[in-house]
Amino acid sequence: MSPFSSSATRTEEWRHVRLAVDDGVATVTLARPARLNALTFGAYADLRDLLAELSRERAVRALVLAGEGRGFCSGGDVDDIIGATLAMDTAQLLDFNRMTGQVVRALREAPFPVVAAVHGVAAGAGAVLALAADFRVADPSARFAFLFTKVGLSGGDMGAAYLLPRVVGLGHATRLLMLGEAVRAPEAERIGLISELTEEGAADTRAAELARRLADGPALAYAQTKALLTAELDMPLAASVELDAATQALLMNGEDYAEFHAAFTEKRPPKWQGR
Repeated sequence: MSPFSSSATRTEEWRHVRLAVDDGVATVTLARPARLNALTFGAYADLRDLLAELSRERAVRALVLAGEGRGFCSGGDVDDIIGATLAMDTAQLLDFNRMTGQVVRALREAPFPVVAAVHGVAAGAGAVLALAADFRVADPSARFAFLFTKVGLSGGDMGAAYLLPRVVGLGHATRLLMLGEAVRAPEAERIGLISELTEEGAADTRAAELARRLADGPALAYAQTKALLTAELDMPLAASVELDAATQALLMNGEDYAEFHAAFTEKRPPKWQGR
């Protein structure tokens, strides 16, 4: 994401999500608890634009994506979205589906790690938002359900058919995307869908701790690692090792690499600058 912005001013208030930033850690909270944080057209658009702004500003070094209330996110709002899409023509439907995909791309292409804090339901689009994060920290109440076929649509929504096999393998992904059955936290951890399983009620706290650790670390190294993990999913080995070599050469010329050596020599913790 380019850091160069246009004449548009920074958005100070987001209507459909809640944003808090504390010393490099952004927390984006889906805040419709009465509807299990079901997503609306406005929520998708806010997430798309908010992630773009945070990526350009470069002040954020880690992001937590959380849900308020009893669950993480129950997916697209049945009344506000499914009902409305029945009246749309093909061009409008394509615009909408492209927008939801842009949110997933923004999560994957953001130059900072994203930690999803999952408790309760993460269903439909909510499951894909969690899937698109770099880390999924969940408590025992968490359950993931890719429900798209249950409403008569393809299970490959918002990039799910691309991301899920790469996280849990083709066999598990086929089962989850075709059948749409809920996967509870113990199985989700077993198949690799959860990065860390916490104690009951501790997902938000642990996600914030992980985000703080990431924000205090070598931000540029993390950003480049994330970029390589995404870019190299579809590369042959020869192209991957060449891209790795070019990336390492750039980072070896950076301040953090020199800082590590100085800190090691002086027997002190490194002071990472993200440069």
